[in-house]
Amino acid sequence: MRQLERPDGTTIGWVEEGAGPTVLVARIAYSDPETLRRFVDNLAADHRVVVPDLRGTGGSSRHGPYDLATDVGDFVALLEQTGSAAVAVGLGDGTLRSVELAAAHPNLVGSVVLSGYAPLFRGERRDTHGLAGSGQVLGALMKLVETDYRAGLRTIVETGNPGLDEATIRDRVDRVVAHCSHEAAVARLRNWVDLDVGESALALGDRLWVLHHPRNPWFPAELADRIPELLPEARLEHVEDGALSRPELTAAVVRRITNANG
Repeated sequence: MRQLERPDGTTIGWVEEGAGPTVLVARIAYSDPETLRRFVDNLAADHRVVVPDLRGTGGSSRHGPYDLATDVGDFVALLEQTGSAAVAVGLGDGTLRSVELAAAHPNLVGSVVLSGYAPLFRGERRDTHGLAGSGQVLGALMKLVETDYRAGLRTIVETGNPGLDEATIRDRVDRVVAHCSHEAAVARLRNWVDLDVGESALALGDRLWVLHHPRNPWFPAELADRIPELLPEARLEHVEDGALSRPELTAAVVRRITNANG
């Protein structure tokens, strides 16, 4: 793992694999590296894939602050050192970081691909049938993660991946606990619930690609149905599944972008 030293003494760990157009992966805050292994391996066949660890996770310093502006600042410093990215791929709450980064620094990021659509506008979850549409559900989940980290993670993993068996669930929860500190997970989950990056998403125009798949119980189809209204210039595509279950589908869109621009 490589290291980036920040002015406040924080160390940001990051890995680089493959060669070709650069793709920055903004993964879910609490996901461990193995969760994205098949996606990274697929892209690294013909791309340079850069995957940073957020503060409080993996090979990065285990202290905050754990806010969006700080995370984006760390990504900016990394890309200024390693070179700009043709594409940033955002997953889960990584959508917030990738959108804000690309909107504020178009010289560092070309296009943004969101694998699965998470709400970007405050209040957008309202009146949807997915689990993320219920303030009561989100409040209960937040409280559970705060008071019992392992139980909260298990709930997130189980509900978001209904086909996983017991052994796989336990293994994934164990890996997440080892990778991401409790404090960092709570803070970033709170950011995801509270923050609005809609204006930044609008500013991206057709640089924003939204890949919607129907198998995520947290974010139902009606969220994607509103994208043409909320983000009229964004490129919306329907795919069969997300980057974790079907990595080749998201990777294929990334290749279309880099081939078209290269």
